[in-house]
Amino acid sequence: MKNDIHDLGLVLDSRVRLIVIESWEELRVLEAIATLAVKRSQTWYTWNQVEGLQRLGFGTAIDSAEDLGDPEQALDYVRRQREPALFVFCDLHPFMQSPRLVRLLKMIAMDPAEQAPTLLLVSHELPLPAELRRLAARISLSMPSDEQLAAIIREEAARWTERNQGRRVRTDSRTLEQVVRNLRGVTHEEARLLARKLIVDDGAITQEDLPVLNRAKFSLLDMQGVLSFEQDTARFADVGGLAQFKRWLADRQAAFNRPGAAADMPKGVLLAGVQGSGKSLAARAVAGLWGLPLLRLDFAALYNKYIGETEKNLREALTMADAMEPCVLWIDEIEKGLADDGADQGVSRRVLGTLLTWMAERRSRVFLVATANNVMQLPPELIRKGRLDELFFVDLPDARVREDIFRIHLGSRELPVERFDLTALAVASEGFAGAEIEQAVVSAVYSAAARQEEAGQAHVLAALSETSPLSVVMAERIQALRDWARHRAVMAD
Repeated sequence: MKNDIHDLGLVLDSRVRLIVIESWEELRVLEAIATLAVKRSQTWYTWNQVEGLQRLGFGTAIDSAEDLGDPEQALDYVRRQREPALFVFCDLHPFMQSPRLVRLLKMIAMDPAEQAPTLLLVSHELPLPAELRRLAARISLSMPSDEQLAAIIREEAARWTERNQGRRVRTDSRTLEQVVRNLRGVTHEEARLLARKLIVDDGAITQEDLPVLNRAKFSLLDMQGVLSFEQDTARFADVGGLAQFKRWLADRQAAFNRPGAAADMPKGVLLAGVQGSGKSLAARAVAGLWGLPLLRLDFAALYNKYIGETEKNLREALTMADAMEPCVLWIDEIEKGLADDGADQGVSRRVLGTLLTWMAERRSRVFLVATANNVMQLPPELIRKGRLDELFFVDLPDARVREDIFRIHLGSRELPVERFDLTALAVASEGFAGAEIEQAVVSAVYSAAARQEEAGQAHVLAALSETSPLSVVMAERIQALRDWARHRAVMAD
């Protein structure tokens, strides 16, 4: 709060007559203004459509026969004042289409008199008309720090203890640190609401509460649209192979979570490779390994027929991702949104520019995981070092990894793994991608059920023999992709 009051004081000292404060915390804004007004012995007034114009603080009471509940009459009243008072108008945004109201705001903003009033507009969102933008100053309240978030959680825990006969809230330091990290980007009151929801049910804050917290935060920030919250994140135990990629992530997990290290914080990776090789599953598993919420950006939903709307959609989605920090942002099949086919009137180039600007300038803890089936279609400026930390190539699994994949998918369907010869299955599935191996297991289960038999080795081998893998169907294209990656990417396994 002290920093907010200080920043507001600096703006007032600059003698800007029109100040815009966008915030969901109206009461906190009014409290900061009141503190500053008292400190400066300055008169201040508030306006809203229900209560009209009301005097607070010090000074002469309002004496007017006008309808000061009407925004235009209230602004005209402010325009005529000759005292350096503060006039705080709440929720003026629905009236900004009125030309007369805009003109009144412009006259207040341009008033050169020494004793002219200062007008502060407070709303959750307040876009100004073009003629007012250069006349106004914008300020925003600071978000709570980690220390403040921890204090809010402790306060809510103390309240719960007081209401429950002295029972203490159960948690551990690791979980508490994760909760604090995942609360970043919300306001003080939103943090208090989310903390209360975590505690009130069972008087405990556990690892099981983290997905619930992330969903609640996503819902609170109203992020539905091109950005979706992925409820289920995979465990790396469910991902066969990718040993080198797993080690790379493990080495950087602590650096990503370390506060005050934004300059050296891991930025993200691109996972390129053969279709069905597990890139999307690996992207999900990054969030699971690091214990972070996973957001998925749908490039197909970005595109809009109106000029400029596609780029606007992307900017809004990236801003939303920043608000959810720390998190993992997953862009699946990124080449489909950035490949320039010459028929989109330059939209893909503008989308690329917007994405590159965000990647270069962001300071938020958003780890980007992009996946691509045809990496050769991607523009070189996206995949160079500095934009992303590393380019990994996910190749077709070797025999050892194919055994692991069979073990995972047989076990997930509660089939006794010991009854299967995994080595023989790995040999029979030479050239198969992970997704193709999974579908062979699924097909074997269906086939056995249709015959009222228990799925076994023979059923899986039969399913494999009936499948033509992509490495055969599109052999030339896949070989060209593997040749391209041999000296340009790091092997994920």
